Amino acid sequence: MSLLLEPSAAMVKEQKLYREMGLTDEEFARIEAMLGRLPNYTETGIFAVMWSEHCSYKNSKPVLKKFPTDGPHVLQGPGEGAGIVDIGDGLAVAFKIESHNHPSAIEPYQGAATGVGGIIRDVFSMGARPIALLNSLRFGELTSPRVNYLFEHVVAGIAGYGNCVGIPTVGGEVQFDPAYEGNPLVNAMCVGIIRHEDIQRGIATGVGNTVMYVGAKTGRDGIHGATFASEELSEQSEAKRPAVQVGDPFMEKLLLEACLEAVKSDALVGIQDMGAAGLTSSSAEMASKGGFGIEMNLDLVPQREAGMTPYEMMLSESQERMLLVVKQGREDEIAAIFAKYGLEAKAIGKVTDDRMLRLFFHGEVVAEIPVDALAKDAPVYHKPSAEPAYYREFQAMPPYIPHIEDYNQTLLGLLAQPTIASKEWVYDQYDYMVRTNTVVAPGSDAAVVRIRGTNKALALTTDCNSRYVYLDPETGGKIAVAEAARNVVCSGAKPLAITDCLNFGSPEKPDIFWQLEKAVDGMSEACRALETPVVSGNVSLYNETNGEAVYPTPVVGMVGLIEDLSHITTQSFKQTGDLIYVIGEAKPEFGGSELQKFLEGRIFGKAPEIDLKVEASRQRQLLAAIRAGVVASAHDVAEGGLAVALAECVMGGASGLGAKVTIRGDLISELFSETQSRFVVSVKKEHQEAFEQLVEAKRIGEVTDDGTFTVNGEQGETIIRLSVDDLRNVWKGAIPCLLKSKD
Repeated sequence: MSLLLEPSAAMVKEQKLYREMGLTDEEFARIEAMLGRLPNYTETGIFAVMWSEHCSYKNSKPVLKKFPTDGPHVLQGPGEGAGIVDIGDGLAVAFKIESHNHPSAIEPYQGAATGVGGIIRDVFSMGARPIALLNSLRFGELTSPRVNYLFEHVVAGIAGYGNCVGIPTVGGEVQFDPAYEGNPLVNAMCVGIIRHEDIQRGIATGVGNTVMYVGAKTGRDGIHGATFASEELSEQSEAKRPAVQVGDPFMEKLLLEACLEAVKSDALVGIQDMGAAGLTSSSAEMASKGGFGIEMNLDLVPQREAGMTPYEMMLSESQERMLLVVKQGREDEIAAIFAKYGLEAKAIGKVTDDRMLRLFFHGEVVAEIPVDALAKDAPVYHKPSAEPAYYREFQAMPPYIPHIEDYNQTLLGLLAQPTIASKEWVYDQYDYMVRTNTVVAPGSDAAVVRIRGTNKALALTTDCNSRYVYLDPETGGKIAVAEAARNVVCSGAKPLAITDCLNFGSPEKPDIFWQLEKAVDGMSEACRALETPVVSGNVSLYNETNGEAVYPTPVVGMVGLIEDLSHITTQSFKQTGDLIYVIGEAKPEFGGSELQKFLEGRIFGKAPEIDLKVEASRQRQLLAAIRAGVVASAHDVAEGGLAVALAECVMGGASGLGAKVTIRGDLISELFSETQSRFVVSVKKEHQEAFEQLVEAKRIGEVTDDGTFTVNGEQGETIIRLSVDDLRNVWKGAIPCLLKSKD
């Protein structure tokens, strides 16, 4: 085989060129043994991307097996483009979250935009119509010009793509911490609706069936994007800017509509997004899952650049491309569907019975690899795990007890912290009302999107307090799932299932791998306790810059079902005279809290404890009360504690509303502790008795009409007294002020 543009197989081995692609000496030797010969340059590149952590999960697969993935409503668990859960009436919800961290660190606009585009394709490749987008973002402190640049351009990229493709971005979360200074996290989630009979899978079957390429032409952008995502960031990462793809949301919209029409045809056998590793992963994975092989003629691949080599075509991650398998003889039917949308569907190969991926170029065989060697037979590693010294140190610390002199200034200071402050600056850039199904817009506990043609809705959220996970990965993992469920329940929904994005540092480091193991242990236990199986997800490792890892950040995306639109609940207080209740007691738990970070400038000690039986019981009680129609508003107590939760409830209410509460016991704990499994609820006076029969809760005050937030102690002394307008101005102005100060 002679391709003048590519090094010989002998040169690949002698000069160890495979190392530049991300393969180890041992892995290259294993490839040589599998093939019974030296791999050529193209084959080496194909193995490198398919055996990267990003595609193979070779380091994380043993840990992922711990997740519960089955349940009575699960129609499709992990392993396909997205998970699918039954919601009744012949309908199902398809959803998934994925990361685009490394690309966003070096090219934030396109990195974020193509992350959105990729997750949309994962959902519509299942046959589902995308109805909502969410995200979960992490950045360093907004005191850094570089962080401001990344933040502004990531948000612009998410908005630019989602708004243009016409899918509402309805929710998410943004947190700021020095741990993400060099390595931001950009996780995108997509949710779609599908009828059971329309579910598709990425599979290649039927000898002689045709492999068709649809969508944008292939260019040189994104080559080796999968391996780039499987290594640490460094000062040299800027040179890998070509590994970041360029998105075209208008092409995506056409591709989406064409694919959703094509899935209605029984001529379609399988469909998969050309995501990470592009044409390589889609072809090899579809063939391996189906138990067949695939032959492709690369001369037929639509190309937008001249002189592309097989290596470049197979490893390109150009966006807005799909691979289809179509019944032999019915190619024209599928091509006609795509032609209606101005898209070409081109036959480039066929399904074979020999379980090989065989590539032709200029009449020669340029690659011939067993598909299982690329997919299910990729190496799996059981990495060493070791408890980090910092964890032992934190566990041995006495409880941190903060000292507060001025409660008014403390509350205002917390509301100005970027992680707590209003994210209006972010979501005002998103079109969250497009398609007119958004019932609860960004800013409440969870977004709510109605399901057209029914009286049902979906509650959607993304959550993770990575500070807790850093202090105690197992406990933090439990809390991430529980908080997502609390947000969904507060919206009037029953939690159904989760998708997760596991953002961690390098698995080569035993203490980082320990974080991953323990976090998954905690998440798994919470998923079982709350009956929310894991149906899809993504692992993003090597989130490090110059050897410094981000906080372990296992983001949870959760979907809940609202059975009746009348059950929809939001966090804001509704009317004067409503009674205010707290569910759950406070303990002096300040490790990893916003108060600790605000006062000390760092976090340390123990994370808050969580009892999953208590959590599940309180969630059931609150949901029963919401469904009984006796809850006016509901909000979970999270970052900043009860004082911040109450402030958020009153700031979201109508103009002129206030709140007056009386706090008994230790004031600092009651107001600012982040003790878990707590809620703030408001109830109309006429529903007081019914509510108290359904829920164990403590009445602490009522909604007023004086526009003031007042907290009194048990002796009647005033602890906090601030105008709601002042609270709102600080809360809403914090992020714009920080960004403006760095202009």
